Amino acid sequence: MPVKPLRLQPGDLIGIVAPASNVKPAWLEAGITELHRLGFRTRFLDSIFDRRRYTAGDDRRRAQELAHMFADPEVKAIFAARGGYGSVRVLPLLDRHTIEAHPKIFMGYSDVTTLLLYFQRLFQWVVFHGPMVTREFARGEPHYDRHWLWRVLGEARAPGRVDTTGTRILRPGAARGKLVGGCLPMLTSSLGTEYELDARGALLFIEDYASKPYQIDRMLTHLRAAGKLADVRGLIFGEMKDCTQHPDQGYTIVDVIVDCVGDLKVPILFGLRSGHSDHNNLVLPLGVEATLDCQGTEAVLSIDEPAVA
Repeated sequence: MPVKPLRLQPGDLIGIVAPASNVKPAWLEAGITELHRLGFRTRFLDSIFDRRRYTAGDDRRRAQELAHMFADPEVKAIFAARGGYGSVRVLPLLDRHTIEAHPKIFMGYSDVTTLLLYFQRLFQWVVFHGPMVTREFARGEPHYDRHWLWRVLGEARAPGRVDTTGTRILRPGAARGKLVGGCLPMLTSSLGTEYELDARGALLFIEDYASKPYQIDRMLTHLRAAGKLADVRGLIFGEMKDCTQHPDQGYTIVDVIVDCVGDLKVPILFGLRSGHSDHNNLVLPLGVEATLDCQGTEAVLSIDEPAVA
């Protein structure tokens, strides 16, 4: 059974962490202002502004920050400030026992996919692929979907139907399974590790930003060669923003995706707004049962069990 964190309530304290790249103070302040507008309180460590090359301070600082926020009894949920690079470097330094003993809502995307996979695979937690503080929250609505955020994080009941506006059905069909996935480069780089992607019997969500089409091809081909797509029940792709070689390339990223996985006998949906999306970024709870129905003219994706307790 998945371990579900306690639901969020107005007035709860959100811990903000930077497990990957460094943070700009103005963007963090803007994100905090938006979280306060939503009725939350916030807390972050002063060391969040540390810089070491391309990360938010050294690896030990970032690992200790995570452990601190999980251990803090006042902190009810933990939101990533941003992605970038660096989450994988903190894994060997994490205080596993402290973190596992304090399951909480943990949300982020992009490079933070590594931590989502880690917590889901090692601790069996439900985790959340969704808006980050210095990006969607800093930009405010409609860069994230406030109503859906409260349904997923704030209500101990099945959230139900996800907004699939703008999506395209690439292959018809219907399937039900546990929702897993995240940012494609992180999914691929997890292979061979203790937290590697497990998509058996699952609906696999895949998204990315600004990767070249041949790079998307290479990563999907890698996942397939590693057997990670052999037992999936459905595939859901994000918007895959700016995944182009050049403006006159003569093909689309959808063409590449269909070439790589279109022969799989599962429903395939393209264009879901979660992760690297400019508008109405959706929170996806990973580790819960969901249904994908691509049999009609309009795709239906529903979250069929509560993500929080």
